[in-house]
Amino acid sequence: MAVREGFWYRLLLRLVPLLYGIISRLLFGSCRVTVHGGEHLASCDGKSFIAAFWHYSVFCIIEMQRRGNRRWVAMVSASRDAEFVARVLAREGCRTVRGSRNRGSVKALREMMVAMEGGLAGAIVADGSQGPALVAQPGAVLLASRSGAPILPVVVAADRFFVFRSWDRTMLPKPFARLALCYGEPLAVPPDLKSSELEPYRQQLEERLNALYRQAWGRLGREGH
Repeated sequence: MAVREGFWYRLLLRLVPLLYGIISRLLFGSCRVTVHGGEHLASCDGKSFIAAFWHYSVFCIIEMQRRGNRRWVAMVSASRDAEFVARVLAREGCRTVRGSRNRGSVKALREMMVAMEGGLAGAIVADGSQGPALVAQPGAVLLASRSGAPILPVVVAADRFFVFRSWDRTMLPKPFARLALCYGEPLAVPPDLKSSELEPYRQQLEERLNALYRQAWGRLGREGH
């Protein structure tokens, strides 16, 4: 049984990224995206920065990074299931490092810093791979403090969407949906913060992301997803 499970797992690792690429291009190609706060993204041109977003929008963020002209490095959970996400991102042109709160977080942050020093923009799920949803974890703040890069809040909303039964209510737009892609003012974090000094900036990031969340969904006449 272990052999068969290994075979099917390896097969799916090959098939899922391919199928995802085809389906996502068809789906998002039918959607209309309106960008808000583009000046905040433009302010990061020519320098390193960290895009922070909520986990529920991961499908949209993957597509948005593929369409842009920047090269990205993203932190992905070290779990077995997250290997599918890593393979999808790799196929979409995004480098990945693996780590989570419980496994390899320090090593992953170091790898992120090295990649960003090489010219890549960083991408971090602000509420992590396990949540709670819409509650920022300190990882993005720690990376910003160590790398000197500002954190750019990013939120995506849709007027029509499917919701998965997951801890974060992962959202997938329906065909021909309208999307609001919103960028917030970058958050600068002082260098070399100690662990005990991260909390005020973690709170600021959470507040900025949730204010942007309300703004993005409000533009489409909704309170949230």
